Amino acid sequence: MSIHPSLKGVNTLVGERSVFTRVERLNKLLKDGKLSEEDSVYGMPKVRTKFKVKTKKKKKDEKKEEGK
Repeated sequence: MSIHPSLKGVNTLVGERSVFTRVERLNKLLKDGKLSEEDSVYGMPKVRTKFKVKTKKKKKDEKKEEGK
């Protein structure tokens, strides 16, 4: 039995990942200065991978002009 085409991912390897690999995490911590070469790899601090981008809220006047 085959999988339905709508359930297949086009490029499952490309896209945003929610976690870093161990090497990426170590490199980021070393770059940010939160970890040094002598520190233990156990109990490392967490690393955020993505951030929300805040958008500006439109004023009421701007919304009315766009609707015209």
